[in-house]
Amino acid sequence: MLQVIENDFLKISSSIHGGELHSIQSKKTNTEYLWNGNPDFWKYHAPILFPIVGKVKDGKYKVDGKTYELPQHGLARVKDFSIKNSEGNKITYELIYSEDTLKVYPYKFSLCISYELIDNNLKVSYKVTNLDNKTIYFSIGAHPGFMCPLKDNETLNDYYFEFNKKETAELMTLDMNVGLISHNTIPYLNDENIIPLHKELFKNDALIFKNLDSNLISIKSKNHNQVLSMDFTGFPYMGLWAMPTGCPFVCIEPWFGHADFVDFDGELKDKAGIQSLEIGKEFNCSYSIIVTE
Repeated sequence: MLQVIENDFLKISSSIHGGELHSIQSKKTNTEYLWNGNPDFWKYHAPILFPIVGKVKDGKYKVDGKTYELPQHGLARVKDFSIKNSEGNKITYELIYSEDTLKVYPYKFSLCISYELIDNNLKVSYKVTNLDNKTIYFSIGAHPGFMCPLKDNETLNDYYFEFNKKETAELMTLDMNVGLISHNTIPYLNDENIIPLHKELFKNDALIFKNLDSNLISIKSKNHNQVLSMDFTGFPYMGLWAMPTGCPFVCIEPWFGHADFVDFDGELKDKAGIQSLEIGKEFNCSYSIIVTE
C-alpha cells in the first residue's frame, strides 16, 4: 500500500518497501515526473543507496579483517521500513539494524528518510544515527529516475541538463567490465552548463562528477516550460545515468561516496568517499526536487 501526501501543487506517493518514492505528480497539469518503475527497463523509481553507493570490488568488503558481501547499492532499497511519523505534508520512514543486516553490514544504525512538500518543492531528507558502541562507516546516496521525455510527441533529443553555474569539470570513469571506478578522468565540461541529452550520452554508463560548483541541475525541454530541477547542495558527488541501451527516463543521483576503485583492496573505513559517524552521533543530508510549470 502506497502512502500519499499532497499540497496545492504536488501529490506524491511512497512505499515502506525501501522507503522508496513512487510518484511525483503535478496537480496543475497532472504530469507524472517520476519514473514509473516499468520492469522492462528498470524496476525501481527512486531507491536509496545505503550503506554503499555503487559496487564494492567482487561484491565483497572488509571490516576489521572480516569479509562481508553486499550487492550493488547496498541493502536499504530492498528492506521494508516502518512509518515513524506521518502528519500533514510530511512522512518519515525508518530502518533499524537487525540480525539480518548485521550479517552483511556489521554496524548498528538507524536510517530515516523523510519526504516533505513545501509548495512546488519536495524535500527529501536522510538521517543516519549511530546506535553502535563504535564508529560506523557508510556511504549514502539517492537514485531517482525522472520521466524523459515528458510528452508523447517528444524524444530524448528534445531535452538537456542545465547546471546553475558554468562548469569546467572532469568525469570520473567506470571500468565497464567490472562496474568500478578507474583512476582515469576525462575532461568534459569547459566553462559550460548545458549537457544535451541523446542515447549515446550514457554508452559508457553514468556520468560521474566530483565537487561541482553548481548546486542545482535541471531537466529542460526545447519545446515547453515544464522543468524538473534538483537542489543537491552539500553532496560531493553527482551521477547522471540512463540505460546505455536507451530508456524513457534519466536519473539524477547525488551521492556521499561512490563505487570502489578498480584496485581497492582495503577496509571499508579506508574506502574513497566513505563517511564516518561516532558513537551516538547523527549524519544529516537532504536534496530537493522542484517542479516548475
